[in-house]
Amino acid sequence: MTATEAGTGAGTGAGAGDGVRWSPGDRILWRYRANGTPGDGDGQAVHICRPVTVVQDTDELLAVWMASGTECVRPVLADGTQVHAEPLATRYTRPRTTVRSRWFGSGVLKLARPGDPWSVWLFWDRGWLFRNWYVNLEEPRSRWAGGVDSQDHFLDISVRPDHSWEWLDEDEFAQAQRVGLMDRATARRVRAAGLAAVEVIERWGAPFSDGWEHWRPDSRWPVPPLPDDWDRTPAPTPS
Repeated sequence: MTATEAGTGAGTGAGAGDGVRWSPGDRILWRYRANGTPGDGDGQAVHICRPVTVVQDTDELLAVWMASGTECVRPVLADGTQVHAEPLATRYTRPRTTVRSRWFGSGVLKLARPGDPWSVWLFWDRGWLFRNWYVNLEEPRSRWAGGVDSQDHFLDISVRPDHSWEWLDEDEFAQAQRVGLMDRATARRVRAAGLAAVEVIERWGAPFSDGWEHWRPDSRWPVPPLPDDWDRTPAPTPS
């Protein structure tokens, strides 16, 4: 199975992402490029890849489901050490590689509005007990025939069911700047994006107010496979 085949609803413009609109049940890839690592395409190699199932794809929102048990690609240090087990001082300077591994936590619903420099993820505990929303600050996603690509911006926000919120990973955000993975201008832009997300949270705007915590996946959806060419270089276009 190729990455292009992962997007079964590619439709017209499938070669570059122009005019692509996916249907519920289509399988695509949700990917992140490495920060500050030279590579192909946009300048950074893909180091995170998650096969997902499309829930909704409209002019207002892309919603996808990552099922428990999905085989994904994630970064580790070259010696196999888990990234978050490495001390912060050297976490972003030691050599890295990628490995395949299964997502064995509860499934994750990801919501992204076109042009927003963040996506909103929903997490549940066993028995569909809603845990929290998670705002992942990132580059606005570029869309291609097989999925969407972005770049993580380190800083995140956790939103509790009572609507209270807190910043996450501020230490990683600061360290990324210290080691040159993010310049000052980008850091200011990311912080401003976070504050814009906070404004949406505090007025309880979309997608927080849309009731997605009550959504459930179609039981007929299979777990999407990870294609062999998960890191292929697409010709991206803005989503």
